[in-house]
Amino acid sequence: MIKRPRRLRNTKKIRDLVGETTLIKNDLIMPLFIDETLKGSEKKEITSMPNQYRFSTEGVVEECKEIADLGVPAVILFGIPKYKDEIASSAYDENGVIQKAIRNIKAELGNDLLVIADTCLCEYTSHGHCGLIDYKNNKVLNDETLPILSKIAISYANSGVDIIAPSDMMDGRVGALRKALDENNHTDIPIMSYGAKYASSFYGPFRDAAESAPKSEIKDRKTYQMDYRNSNEAIREIELDIEEGADLILVKPALPYLDIIKIANDNFNIPIGAYCVSGEYSMIEAASINGWINRTDAIIETLHGIKRAGASFIINYWAKEIAKYL
Repeated sequence: MIKRPRRLRNTKKIRDLVGETTLIKNDLIMPLFIDETLKGSEKKEITSMPNQYRFSTEGVVEECKEIADLGVPAVILFGIPKYKDEIASSAYDENGVIQKAIRNIKAELGNDLLVIADTCLCEYTSHGHCGLIDYKNNKVLNDETLPILSKIAISYANSGVDIIAPSDMMDGRVGALRKALDENNHTDIPIMSYGAKYASSFYGPFRDAAESAPKSEIKDRKTYQMDYRNSNEAIREIELDIEEGADLILVKPALPYLDIIKIANDNFNIPIGAYCVSGEYSMIEAASINGWINRTDAIIETLHGIKRAGASFIINYWAKEIAKYL
């Protein structure tokens, strides 16, 4: 007798009835770039990321109102400061670009929108790396970077952030941030760790947007971000972050690392999220502009694929648009 699985594909109603993966608004987190050089309602389009913008610390509030009204539950903020130096001092300035943005957003929206702050040095250092640099030995320093990260986390918490998201990939940073937050009366602030962040070629458009490309003699981040050939290493990294106090885990990028999302989801009883990064976004946008793919279908398929792999939430640049679609 012929087996006929196609019976369950005959109509859209049947396909929807038996669909194994569901994408909802609560799965979405919208990334936003905040540029300290912009004023008022001024915004600046990001050339390598069509339809994405930098916002001012004031203008981002209106953007966040729209995001919240659409039912997207959270945003994650990335800053472009006026001033950069060797030690990322503007990142932990209480009047820094992200600190101002957090206060402005929370003053207007309160608990109607979760505000997550990416916690790293790269956007604030003159050399573009995620840690301090020992130029004599041409090395990105690990332990010396942790106090700087802790200062940044505390300043974000003091400004009213809901979740801290360390993306630097320094060893021991989750434990250092948890200790610093707890000692400064921020025991309720969760840590969403970029537990498996790969040294990926898909970050190019983001580095344009955030002006965070490495500029020192150390030309890449391969000494601290993960090797794309490895999966067991990702599990060790995630396990260490959980042991140190991470409340949520991110895998970044998403599409080349669906297997990592799946393995992490199978092995750890903690929310596993994915970051569908700038390069993944821009590839689909470019192919769509050239008429090579159906844009909406490709976006929906991509996000469902990430959910199917086991992601509890997805940081992605289509969050507003997909919320409208859903």
